Formats: sequence, C-alpha cells, structure tokens
Amino acid sequence: MKIYSIVRIGDEYVVRAGETSILRVASRRRAAQLVTDAVELMDSQATPPLSPQTPGEPSTACDPGVIPDPPEVS
Repeated sequence: MKIYSIVRIGDEYVVRAGETSILRVASRRRAAQLVTDAVELMDSQATPPLSPQTPGEPSTACDPGVIPDPPEVS
C-alpha cells in the first residue's frame, strides 16, 4: 500500500504517493476526497491470495484454455 500525502505548494495542493507528485488541485477538501477514493478503489482491486496447493506459483490446472502436450508416438 502506498502512503499518500497532501502538500500545499503556492495556491495549489499536491497529492503525493510516496515521494512522487501525482496530482495538483485547488481545494484541500477535493484533494482529500481524491485520496480517499483512490485508497478505496485500490482496496477493492486487491488480488486474491494464491491457492494453498501451489504457494508462489499460479495454477494452470483449472484453466480450460491450457491444452496439455500430446503424448509422444514411437
């Protein structure tokens, strides 16, 4: 998760993610609302945990689009 902050620079408010400036707005309230919305969207887009059978590796066993190699014919 990123750390968001709002910094006032002149007459504008700058929304920052970590050390990166990502957005400038005129209203502090609007900046705060945008940060809240971004955090909620990122939380809703969180990736599901990996399957316990294969930790660290994505599973292709259940993928119907994966076709196994045909057996070799001698």
